[in-house]
Amino acid sequence: MTSEYRDFLELPYADLEELNLKAKEQRRKRVAIGVIQEERLKYLKDEKRIKAVTVLFSDLEGRLHMLDYDKKFLSKSWDNLTFDGSSIRGFTAQKESDLRLELDWRAFYWTPADVFGAGKIVVFGNVIDKNGGTYCGDIRGVLKQFSQEQYEKNGYTMNAANEIEGFLFDGTDAERTYNETGAFKYVNQGGYFHALPGDPLREFIDRTAEVQRAMGFENEKEPSGGRAFAVRDQLQLLRGGCGGGQIQLYKLICRQVASQAGMTASFLPKPLVGVNGSGMHTNLSVSKGGKNLFWDPKGRTRSPSWRGSLWTAH
Repeated sequence: MTSEYRDFLELPYADLEELNLKAKEQRRKRVAIGVIQEERLKYLKDEKRIKAVTVLFSDLEGRLHMLDYDKKFLSKSWDNLTFDGSSIRGFTAQKESDLRLELDWRAFYWTPADVFGAGKIVVFGNVIDKNGGTYCGDIRGVLKQFSQEQYEKNGYTMNAANEIEGFLFDGTDAERTYNETGAFKYVNQGGYFHALPGDPLREFIDRTAEVQRAMGFENEKEPSGGRAFAVRDQLQLLRGGCGGGQIQLYKLICRQVASQAGMTASFLPKPLVGVNGSGMHTNLSVSKGGKNLFWDPKGRTRSPSWRGSLWTAH
């Protein structure tokens, strides 16, 4: 952390929230990528306290991968970032292993120093194949490209609101050590809404919500208590924005906060026999010109914040 010798970037949570919400508004308004790229590169050049940029991307199984690039190197070589695709399960074979990362400058996040380390910025990358197109194994990139094409061709915008659930277990790396322990141990045995103030699960929930707000999340409600946790966020516009990036960030935040507290945030679908499994309910709607094409005044409705979404995936 900061000392008389190290002066790395550490911003108050209120400042982080302001910066991240401004970036989110740029995504909503579809600010030209060239404008955002120029703005971000200038920021990286001018902000001397940044030491590294963490580039994120997802694999076929939804696993999040992270590569830390020196800030000065990335500022000069941002358009030629390569990595070995054969090291990612389900990606390329070794003989054709080189893949490239194209920075998604819209999906640029300022992170809390006490959670992710001082002097770091996070940005998502799109995986590019050897022909210069979106790599078929980059699910986030494929979704982003498809939604962009639909917007340009038909004027469609897909809206997604996610309710993400998970379990909180005692001990770090509980999933990796399961084969040795043979069991998962809850940090709380209460019912779904019974995590009291001072309870380890309640403290995890509060801490996670603080970090989420700082990173520009606009949750409808904070996670529930009990043996598991869940959060429902507001609608995200997937048109040329960050695709499923915020879901990945949410899980990363939960895992990081839990690990720092000696616990494990697990998103396994059904880790315990006889207990309702965790899941992610995604409410979708498609709009055009601000009008929800799914809306039917005679049909089934949800709360106003869901804007009449009629299709839910589990």
